[in-house]
Amino acid sequence: MSSELVIVYHRQPYEEVVENGKTVLRENKSPNGIVPTLKSFFGSVDHGAWVAWKLAEDPSNPDFEKVVEIEDAYGKYSVSRLPLSADQVREFYHITSKEAFWPIIHSFKERYNYDPVDWPNFRQVNWQFAEAAAAEAAEGALVWVHDYNLWLVPGYLRKLRPDLRISFFHHTPFPSADAFNVLPWRREIIESLLACDDVGFHIPRYAANFVSVVRSLFDLEVKRVPAPEHMISEGTALTERTMPTEITYQGRRVGVSVTPVGIDTDFIDKRARLPETDAAVAKIREELGDAKLVLSVGRTDYTKGGVEQLTSFERILTNNPELIGKVRLMHVSVSANRNMAAYNQVQEEIETIAGRLNGRFGTLEWQPVTLVSRAIPFDELVSYYRAADVAWITPLADGMNLVCKEFIASRIDGKGALVLSEFAGAAVELHTAVITNPFSFRSMDTAILSAIAMSEEEQRGRMEELRKAVLKNNIKAWGEAVEASHTKAKQSVDAA
Repeated sequence: MSSELVIVYHRQPYEEVVENGKTVLRENKSPNGIVPTLKSFFGSVDHGAWVAWKLAEDPSNPDFEKVVEIEDAYGKYSVSRLPLSADQVREFYHITSKEAFWPIIHSFKERYNYDPVDWPNFRQVNWQFAEAAAAEAAEGALVWVHDYNLWLVPGYLRKLRPDLRISFFHHTPFPSADAFNVLPWRREIIESLLACDDVGFHIPRYAANFVSVVRSLFDLEVKRVPAPEHMISEGTALTERTMPTEITYQGRRVGVSVTPVGIDTDFIDKRARLPETDAAVAKIREELGDAKLVLSVGRTDYTKGGVEQLTSFERILTNNPELIGKVRLMHVSVSANRNMAAYNQVQEEIETIAGRLNGRFGTLEWQPVTLVSRAIPFDELVSYYRAADVAWITPLADGMNLVCKEFIASRIDGKGALVLSEFAGAAVELHTAVITNPFSFRSMDTAILSAIAMSEEEQRGRMEELRKAVLKNNIKAWGEAVEASHTKAKQSVDAA
């Protein structure tokens, strides 16, 4: 059956688990993972389709089930699965996407590795995604492509199916021309994105950076408007006062939309109010005694600033010995990808610093750092969000960061302090967080010390404004904003 909406994303929209020797498809566990959010859009169409890749021992095996029909809480939809070999996945995802693209989109040029990239393989995989989307899409359907590892899909898709509406959304930062143009394939990537009807970003800065890259390569016209007032945060590194809304290239109009992703605030609120959560919070606080709990949650990735955070905590305990025994840091750093040497190196550094901290300052009764290197079940995490005195979220670069929003949504008591990096996209929305620069020792140390010492009155004043922002700009609001951008893109196509 042809689909009115085709979502193209590298991951399948479910988890595959083996039970009693049989593969079973399960709903994704995280309420704020992007997969459940995207699936919710299928509720607005009669039939939808999802295009993803699946590891295959032999991609040419005729028995490989390329299309499966799914019926779950989000409705009925097809999943078109592209059989990729282990070598294809390694080249496409672990090398090109993670060693070449990832450092550049986060502006870590020193970590960029061009030499091992197999560009023909990347093209081939993107072509397969485009072919599958073209096969699933009804006449005039909307194909919504997601994230940087599928940058070439729009260009191929436009050639295969010029009748389609094509949107693209970046879930990561988009760098300035100085960083992006390090990529030798920059013109090919940007020409593909210019085949879209709409290109979406989290915040005005990333949209502005995209236009700066396009202007460095091609002649074009740009329409701009003032940035929304709620996204102008004085003194924050990622603030932009104007933003592009449309570019015209070779007579063709391309929408540029800004739609910051939110979280499922209703779901989190319900989990935070459960009696089981109350009991878990009470137990955590009892174990802490008079000590304050600082909570950090992220992935093991050099962009997340885990090493910088732990070294800051070491400086704080060294320079403020009165805090020894009075403050504990729970540092959750979940392994991002065990196949990447760069991430293994970061994990080793984190473990080394945490061990040194516990060795220097710990006693039989008290350890300054609890290091957790596994994913924590979400209900348990909500309990820690509620029990923490401070959430310390300081990535060196981050497209949005939903952890800080989860913390805020969990704080039904109206208390708690948030220390947030000014290089997280969320910082432009969360004006009353304690904003810090994770590249500055003084800024980091001062921020966490002020959060630890913050009075309850100040906590409540700041948290009230933070909750207003998160509850207003939740996942439902993001869906409505995305729908509006798709409608605007359709009107632009029809007018042309």
